[in-house]
Amino acid sequence: MDWKSKRVRTILEAALVEDKAAHDITTALTVDRKLRATGTIIAKQPCVIAGLGAIPAILEIFYALAEKAGNPVPTRFEVISHPEIFDGVRVKKGQTLAVIRANAATLLSTERVTLNLLQRMSGIATLTNEFVKAVAGTNCKVLDTRKTIPGLRAFDKYAVCCGGGLNHRLDLADGILIKNNHVSLGGGLTKALANAMKFRKGKQTVQVEVRSQLELEEAIAGGAESILLDNMTPAAVKKAVKQIRAALPGVPIEASGNMALDTVRDYAEAGVDFVSVGALTHSAIAVDLSMRIAAEVT
Repeated sequence: MDWKSKRVRTILEAALVEDKAAHDITTALTVDRKLRATGTIIAKQPCVIAGLGAIPAILEIFYALAEKAGNPVPTRFEVISHPEIFDGVRVKKGQTLAVIRANAATLLSTERVTLNLLQRMSGIATLTNEFVKAVAGTNCKVLDTRKTIPGLRAFDKYAVCCGGGLNHRLDLADGILIKNNHVSLGGGLTKALANAMKFRKGKQTVQVEVRSQLELEEAIAGGAESILLDNMTPAAVKKAVKQIRAALPGVPIEASGNMALDTVRDYAEAGVDFVSVGALTHSAIAVDLSMRIAAEVT
């Protein structure tokens, strides 16, 4: 994750502006602007961490916003974490994730945005890791989907990687995936597949989503380069995998549709290369983190 990229910085700035962090009236009225403090971020449950790199980025952006708002604060800060604590690591309840030494007003004004982001990203990483462990020992990999919070896709998909999953398409320009609505509006699966193969640019793989035996046969006949088996039972997936392997050796096979922790292994053992799980990003529960702030002793 490039925390210095313009896109990422724009999102973080929008979060701080939304919270009016540079106009924190409670802190302005109650805390000495010269006071320095230490903020300790603590895991209140076991989890996989994601988003630690956002901490210094948030602070730097906050300083610029405070300066622009006419409420400048001292900009000296330090973010300290144990060498064994980094994105993708599983931590225990009560473990310290990072210690931030900065101006007290800065810590108070950025606390919520920092925790919101870390909690959501770590929640996604933790859930992803549970799915990855559920298919361990098979040849199946866990993929995410585009079912992300609008505007936060870069963060959501990075968190999936922290949990051991892989990213599917980043956006609509990142790959060709013919789904049911393309089939309906494109004159049928055979025609839509043929057009995609004929008019694509470069070497983008043409993937086809199939929901029935008829669509599977059309996808195979049309030479689909990747096949997604959608909303099928594990038994149906196993049968389809055998058919695809016989006709199109080496073609990647993916299963999707209401994947759950108690069923995902059945799909993995059916022989697919990938399972895509929308729940990783649309249903992950934020983990419980807290920030304890204390004045530094001078």
